[in-house]
Amino acid sequence: MTSPAARTALDLTADLPVPDLEDLYRDLHRHPELSLREHRTADRLAGRLRRAGYETHDGVGGTGVVGVLRNGEGPAVLLRADMDALPVTEETGLPYASTTPGVMHACGHDLHVTWLAGAADALAAGRDTWSGTLVLVGQPAEETGEGAAGMLADGLYERVPRPDVLLAQHVAPGPAGLYAHSPGLIMSASTDIDIVVHGVGGHGSRPEATVDPVVTAAYIVTRLQTVVSREVAARESAVLTVGRIEAGTRHNIIPSEARLSLNLRTQSQEVRERMIAAVRRVARGECAAAGCPREPDVTVGGSFPVTVNDPDTDRRVAAVHAEVFGAGTVLDPGPAMGSEDFDRLAVGELPYSYWFVTSTPADVWDAAPGGGDLMDRLAAVPGNHSPLFAPDLSVVAPGVRTLVSGALASLNVV
Repeated sequence: MTSPAARTALDLTADLPVPDLEDLYRDLHRHPELSLREHRTADRLAGRLRRAGYETHDGVGGTGVVGVLRNGEGPAVLLRADMDALPVTEETGLPYASTTPGVMHACGHDLHVTWLAGAADALAAGRDTWSGTLVLVGQPAEETGEGAAGMLADGLYERVPRPDVLLAQHVAPGPAGLYAHSPGLIMSASTDIDIVVHGVGGHGSRPEATVDPVVTAAYIVTRLQTVVSREVAARESAVLTVGRIEAGTRHNIIPSEARLSLNLRTQSQEVRERMIAAVRRVARGECAAAGCPREPDVTVGGSFPVTVNDPDTDRRVAAVHAEVFGAGTVLDPGPAMGSEDFDRLAVGELPYSYWFVTSTPADVWDAAPGGGDLMDRLAAVPGNHSPLFAPDLSVVAPGVRTLVSGALASLNVV
């Protein structure tokens, strides 16, 4: 027997305007916008929220959009979709591929906005079946980690009701039709670090008169590869990536400095601090060994918090999803090494559930090497941030249904 929330969700989403939602998705995909420039995307979402009867607030935190629907006594439930695209050149060849050079919805936020717009309509049309308050958030700048903090700093919870529970979802690679929940840690923290190596520049024909920062930077990159393998316990999960190295202007000039950009992924504060300390130590040590004229500059920059689901909230939402979509559709893959800023909207205390919706087209998944090994096949299909990432349109309606059923699992169902 299905729960009232599941039955109501199935009723409210039985006749979704799928062609209209697919058109919205294609339009958003054609017109991607980078972080804090999501003006067109925000306008499209705000227009739909207004037409559905939501009290709408524009320009929150720059380009953020919030819709509020008060519908009697009951909990306040926040549904969030991020809106920004990435500086990626699209290579999908889709007929609705990006028309903006060098910018692409390579992470699926266009689909997130589409899902939120569909859920907004379905829940507003079925307001006689539930009571409480909906707070729908179109968040800017998730990719840069600025969006949630910016909305809070701009008085988000002074403008709209403070939620009792928060819900969000993210499209992901995997055979379309699965819903990944973890009742606890589900996403890792991320920390950016910049290193400047100071050398002594000069002519390439006289290296003995220089201190080559390029060689020193290369040693730093190599030595950093041992931080995870030799300084982080096997029971812990961590990743260290050197994503950028820059130095020099010409073939025969030894530059005076080199720059490195690093990213750390961690699942505990203790491991994060240990890795930052190791980065500082390695950079200083290699520069000292090379005879650099001064210590390197090591700057800890932007960061994302861990995403930790409230166990009770996530189990409740996962249970409704299992009822709505059937046995075997909900799984617990454990925490991912990716990062999110959604946790900041919870201001450190509000319960939330965050889950994934798999979206790889059946033909792409079936053709992927790896046989029956799920992880091998996941590594072989285009994932988030890939120029080939292209969610299947078959997930448009289910993604609306997950938000609607998740919201009803927390609202008062009449």
